[in-house]
Amino acid sequence: MTRRLALAAARALAPLALVRLALVRVALVRVVLVPVALVSPVVAAEPDARVLAAVKAQEAPLRETLAGLVDVDTGTGFVPGLSRVEATLRARLEALGAEVEIRPAPTFGGNTLIGTLKGTGARKLMLLVHYDTVFGEGDAAKRPYTERDGRAYGPGVADAKGGIALILHTLAALKTLDFARFGTITVVFNPDEERGSRGSHDTIHAVAAEQDAVLSFEPSFADEAVDAATIATKGINYASLTVTGRSAHAGGAPEAGRNAVTELAHQILQLQDLGDPRKGTSLHWTVVAGGTKPNIIPDQARAEGDMRYFDEAEYDRVLAQGRRIAEAHRVPDTQVTFGLNKGRPPLPANPETRALGARAQAIYREIGGDLKLVEIGGGTDAAYAFQPASPGKPAVLESLGVVGGRYHSADEFAVLDSLTPRLYLATRLVMQLSEEAPAR
Repeated sequence: MTRRLALAAARALAPLALVRLALVRVALVRVVLVPVALVSPVVAAEPDARVLAAVKAQEAPLRETLAGLVDVDTGTGFVPGLSRVEATLRARLEALGAEVEIRPAPTFGGNTLIGTLKGTGARKLMLLVHYDTVFGEGDAAKRPYTERDGRAYGPGVADAKGGIALILHTLAALKTLDFARFGTITVVFNPDEERGSRGSHDTIHAVAAEQDAVLSFEPSFADEAVDAATIATKGINYASLTVTGRSAHAGGAPEAGRNAVTELAHQILQLQDLGDPRKGTSLHWTVVAGGTKPNIIPDQARAEGDMRYFDEAEYDRVLAQGRRIAEAHRVPDTQVTFGLNKGRPPLPANPETRALGARAQAIYREIGGDLKLVEIGGGTDAAYAFQPASPGKPAVLESLGVVGGRYHSADEFAVLDSLTPRLYLATRLVMQLSEEAPAR
């Protein structure tokens, strides 16, 4: 209590008129300090005792759910494992009272599940996360779910099977509390996020357009094991560079050739500064290939690159500037093509998401938690839920899943002590959002 009073006093003394939004860059993450004026009330409330008791009762079942999910291989495109988990998720949603619709995600295989619960209110809320992972067939058998030293381990334990478990047990907690003052809660589980959601992003975008708020349950993306929610993500584009030259004998007549690899190297060097750090734009060349045999001047070479950005206008700038730069050749008579294919869009910084993040922070303080708000360099399905044509509807908040770290590695983990606080956060957030008037 003394700590709370001290924090409240410090906030009360802050001159609100002078409070500005501060951004602190940390590696690929920007930690956002939300103005005090956005957060109400200033003094942290006590936790809701009924909600806290309900979510505490869910922790052991949640861990059982998480273990069952982790112990099934669901790498993107591994349909046998995806189908097995899909059946489990469908049964769980139906047991919670949801009507479940199945939509194919044809690019890699698997289905998107859309479960809808109907309440007595008017607000439409969506809970979103994927059930595929980056891990291969057999990984679950090699590294089954384990708990040690306060952490849970296993393929996809945090990204994002922990998020699935949190959604299911948030719904279970709401059922225990006999809370149904929402209009609808729509749960979307998709099978292909780790490969860009190519077969499901249209479904996510369309379903989200009907909602007042979207809560996405990817894990925390701040520094390892740091409690955070995400309020902005970068978009992803895919750069390509192709060079066509002319082959020749490397020893007998090299001057007759036009070395595509040499030209590719020249182009990579002159295109390496297409990013703009001030805008958070980066472009890194990550894959190169060229040539066939040591004694042949190569007539083909190519490179692939990864572009990240917050500002949608950067696509046009980078494409135009890249094409202009690529016109300057080092090797004459070579043909160079610079391309930029659009991938996942950004979740741009916006007032509605910041306000939703501030609300989440206030709820977390009820249980003594400190929730950071971050902008990240990665991309998530929250960007597909965001509606550029109506940025305030729905409001979108990312990273309501578990706190964890070392994602996409054999050491991926979830912090066990984060389960109950995160479950409390999600449950209280759904309850608060349900009480408001629908967004217009």
